[in-house]
Amino acid sequence: LPRQERVLAVHWHPEFVPMPLIRQRIEATFPCCGQSLIIPTQHNEITTYGEYSGVEVDCYSAGFNQKVQLLLHFRAERKDRAGVLESMLAHTARYRARQLFDFLEVLTGRDEARLSAVAADTGAAEETILFARIHARKLSALLEKHQDDIPVDMLKNKLVRGFLDAQRPRYGDRLVTRVQAFAQSVKLRVKAGFPMRYFYRASEVIEEARGMGAGVVIPHPEQFWPILLADYDVDGYEVWNPQSQRYTEFLIDTLARKNRKGWNDRRQLVFMGDDTHMSEKLRNPDQGSDKVRREIGVQPAWDELGIRKRLLASGMDRACVIREYTERLNA
Repeated sequence: LPRQERVLAVHWHPEFVPMPLIRQRIEATFPCCGQSLIIPTQHNEITTYGEYSGVEVDCYSAGFNQKVQLLLHFRAERKDRAGVLESMLAHTARYRARQLFDFLEVLTGRDEARLSAVAADTGAAEETILFARIHARKLSALLEKHQDDIPVDMLKNKLVRGFLDAQRPRYGDRLVTRVQAFAQSVKLRVKAGFPMRYFYRASEVIEEARGMGAGVVIPHPEQFWPILLADYDVDGYEVWNPQSQRYTEFLIDTLARKNRKGWNDRRQLVFMGDDTHMSEKLRNPDQGSDKVRREIGVQPAWDELGIRKRLLASGMDRACVIREYTERLNA
């Protein structure tokens, strides 16, 4: 994108891809970049790119009785003040890892009741269920065998998807695609029943972040837009995301209205998140999800005419958000 001179990327996941390779990719994508703010946000793990560090934290909103996520950003040298936050993140990561094992518990058939319920809801064929059960048991055995060598941050639900996709050369796309759809239904059933009470509250995470001078942004507008009503102490809201585009113009107008009425001490900024997952770049693009096409800093909504009109009316654009948020993080 040689014509893009400003890059705002404060919601993306390096995962296990080395940061020097990511830097090469970013610099190749934006050769004429003159203004930027680029901060990685690994799930529940602080990572650093240049002068800034960031993390995407899973937490719990009691007011809405649901899990929410927060993006935290801060100068890299402040990481030595993040001891308490890192302990909170370690607890959250271990708790999130439990969801993978609950997922496998159902998929292997050890939780027959929930497996049967999903089978009844989806009408999955016996062949599909048997395939899922056998390979879930294989994956469970591998996890148990290598449990001392596997980093906690690798214990994610996407392991199941990756393991099943690895069976495509042997069993063919048609069968594995059906099994993937069934496994996805099982995952959604497990996530729906996953207890939220062991997550830290959003207010606790925000308080700790503010104590170390971090900025706070609420991502995933399609999932979390009601949190606008909670008036959390945040710097802004993500109004666009590759999987969350339905409420973009509504959210811009809502933030503009809140700012005009002075509901907060400082104005709420508009953010857009590319939500790039770098591990997806290593997948076969013919079998990958829409996440394969995401790129760090590529957020076309900034340039859509209808959205630009609303942004101008609210006194914001990519340049001013980069400038103003950078000033807050450096304060």
